[in-house]
Amino acid sequence: MQIAQDIYSYITSEETNYALPVQVIGDYNWNMKDHIETSILYKNSTYKSGKDDNKPFKNITRPILNLQYRAEGFDVKDIELFVEDKENYYKSFLVKKFHEKWARENDIDTFIDDMVESYVDFGGVLIKKVDKAVPEVVPMQSIAFVDQTDILSGPIAIKHFFSPSQLKDMRKNGWGDKNNGATVTIDELITLSLDQKVKDKERGEVSETPGKYIEIYEVHGDMPEKYLDDDTDGEEYISQMHIVAYYPSENGKQGVTLFRQEEKDSPFKLVRRDKIFGRALGLGGVEELEEAQVWINYDVIRIKEMLDSASKVVHQTDDPSFTNRNNLNDLENGEVLVLEEGKRIGQVDTFPRNMTLFDKSTNEWEEHARQMGSANEVSLAESPKSGTPFRLQALVTQQALSLHEYRKGKISTFLDEVYRDWIIPYISREASKEQEFLAELDLKEMQDIADRLTENVSNEFIKQRVLGGEEVLPEEIEALEAETRESFMKSGNKKFIKILKDEMKDASVSIRINIAGKQEYMAEKVDKLTNVFRTIATNPGVLASPEIADIFNQILESSDISPIDFSRIQAQPQQLTAEAPVAQPTTPPAIL
Repeated sequence: MQIAQDIYSYITSEETNYALPVQVIGDYNWNMKDHIETSILYKNSTYKSGKDDNKPFKNITRPILNLQYRAEGFDVKDIELFVEDKENYYKSFLVKKFHEKWARENDIDTFIDDMVESYVDFGGVLIKKVDKAVPEVVPMQSIAFVDQTDILSGPIAIKHFFSPSQLKDMRKNGWGDKNNGATVTIDELITLSLDQKVKDKERGEVSETPGKYIEIYEVHGDMPEKYLDDDTDGEEYISQMHIVAYYPSENGKQGVTLFRQEEKDSPFKLVRRDKIFGRALGLGGVEELEEAQVWINYDVIRIKEMLDSASKVVHQTDDPSFTNRNNLNDLENGEVLVLEEGKRIGQVDTFPRNMTLFDKSTNEWEEHARQMGSANEVSLAESPKSGTPFRLQALVTQQALSLHEYRKGKISTFLDEVYRDWIIPYISREASKEQEFLAELDLKEMQDIADRLTENVSNEFIKQRVLGGEEVLPEEIEALEAETRESFMKSGNKKFIKILKDEMKDASVSIRINIAGKQEYMAEKVDKLTNVFRTIATNPGVLASPEIADIFNQILESSDISPIDFSRIQAQPQQLTAEAPVAQPTTPPAIL
């Protein structure tokens, strides 16, 4: 294949090729651009031909997608940072609280939500490292071109639309600087741009806008060396980055460069949902429901046509002159119509007799969609079929969610990689600076800190007494510890935390994403814990026997409850009440 002469013709040709399908296997062809556009349209109740009031769209896709967002997503609280060093492990508390503060300030929850939605909708999510603390989720519809068989194996181009002020802000990144390979300044490009942005390049359509928008292509990947240096014809491939724009000229579209340089590492990471060999994206949530959505729309369109026909009142008569003598639209109540002798008039039967067939077909396709999307009635917040046993319904729901748990495990592993490579180094640098912030502690954290605080206060009290030659009384220590603990707990769970400069410098920060049981049914867990509480409360002596205690632990583990949470419970052996001796009747002395 001939190599494009410059970066501008390369972008134009690759963007054209991106609209063509690739062969996956046999006669199965797939186009990523069409896949993305169809997914967006169907999710938003729109046909490929556009909105049409005469064609109803019964959206069965979105409710199942909403379920998958919840079932395959997770929260910041499931991300736990800790110090992986036994000598500095105590600093894990500081890292955890600093991460909570940092996550709030940088909207990590929003980043995770965007990542999960792309993962579900399109069958994959592409993220990009930027000059901010948090990576950016690349909108799939902004991709100008990629390798449709493997996104990360070839160049990636992203199309942006910048306003003049937004473009000027990019000067801080070196855009428009001739020292960075720019062929035009930002101000010159703004002058050359038009008051419009292209909507569909192939059709030549444009969207008029109130202000100027400049179309910018951001291209990353291995490309010929000559794209970087205008003075060389080298065709050796090297990793590079380009910021390119186009403006209209007398000779057609003219390309200019705002930035170009070599790029050491790729700024992109990708995870696919359900991998399909030969495709850049896995099976998307919209795609797996597409067949059902198409045929449900077919059914509802036919139902609508039948209802239109049934709503019309049509008459028939064998009196050819009847309509000339009578206007049925102008009839008054009780008015008498005249027919020729021997003639008849009647209403045409427009009853929609096939309606039940279409209703049946619609229900069958909806059921098929739920099976494809692993969404039963309970998970969609609908009432189960009458007579379904509770335990059976719980088992069915658990099995339906198991697929989502599997998919969630893949995206959590991906986020683990993102944290290790991009986020943790940033957090470690920030935590090494002096930090003071307000944190909210949970009950366990409050108790742990209270234990350490009372221990330190107690030790300091004992040291001062010993150094002063005074006696240390146990009751004094006990009273001091009780007072210290009570004072700390009463002051509330919001505390100021201070990290000293370089305190975290040598700490080896690691990550653990705890998503086990994230989607469990809380009512079911509460029921399990209630049964455990009832057993222990009514019969604490049951744990006195090692054999019974072992069975109890096995029950907890099988119920997905950690026995460690109950390790502080002291088994109280049942006290056998000694039977009081029965008083023996005394024989009265004989009377002599």
